[in-house]
Amino acid sequence: MYKGLLSLTLTILMLFVPRAYSHGEVLKLDWIDLIPEHERHLVDKIGMPMVDHNRELPAQQNQIGSVRSELNGSKVKIPGFVIPLEGDENTVTEFLLVPYFGACIHVPPPPPNQIVYVKFPQGAPVQQLWDVVYVIGTLKTQIVSVDIAETGYLIEGEALADYDDM
Repeated sequence: MYKGLLSLTLTILMLFVPRAYSHGEVLKLDWIDLIPEHERHLVDKIGMPMVDHNRELPAQQNQIGSVRSELNGSKVKIPGFVIPLEGDENTVTEFLLVPYFGACIHVPPPPPNQIVYVKFPQGAPVQQLWDVVYVIGTLKTQIVSVDIAETGYLIEGEALADYDDM
């Protein structure tokens, strides 16, 4: 009976924890994982932002949504597009990681819980940042405001990896 109860508990835990996380492992996240479960229904209602070329002022960032505080301090791996903020012609040391191409630049910024501010002290090679990349590092639930958007998360970047959709 004890063995069956343990098996059932582990199965239930695996349903609620993204990508089987245990101490010391890297938690592989998708962007939906950054949204609290009780707010995920809003994703379908908000949808992808549209560009209105007739507007005189830039579209405002949607502030709807909160962060998942239980992810604070987790070592994570998340894919995204890079918007460079700091660095030189060879490396980028601080950037925004966003879920889709053009976010913050060509269309209104996504909500703060869908933008990650990344500090990458060792510098990421510029040529590696034009396509989707994985950022690996420690995730913090921390608001960071930059000129183009406010973020709900920060990653202390440790590594970059080529994107694979698996």
